[in-house]
Amino acid sequence: MIYVDGFVVAVPAAKKDAYREMAEKAVAVFKDHGATRVVECWGDDVPDGKVTDFRGAVKAEEGEIVVFSWVEYPSKEVRDAAQPKIMADERMKTPPDDVPFDGKRMIYGGFQTIVDA
Repeated sequence: MIYVDGFVVAVPAAKKDAYREMAEKAVAVFKDHGATRVVECWGDDVPDGKVTDFRGAVKAEEGEIVVFSWVEYPSKEVRDAAQPKIMADERMKTPPDDVPFDGKRMIYGGFQTIVDA
């Protein structure tokens, strides 16, 4: 069954192009190490919740857009083997000033699919 790594991050609206460029470069790295699909979604309809919401989860500030992303792998084993290789891949080495978001506010996790229709 497909294994999914999910990510949510807040990106300044003015850095949309920089984020897209970074994400497009990362796609090749993820796929070279076993990912079968990478999806990046720019927030378009992300409402404030009454108890919790995406914006609150990443402490989005004024002028920031919530980005929801996921990477699919054929299995958790493939993902587990890929992660250290991805992190060590030279193509992922980005100077901190060039990262278009605050990585400390990123939320992420690995998920087993239970329904895929």
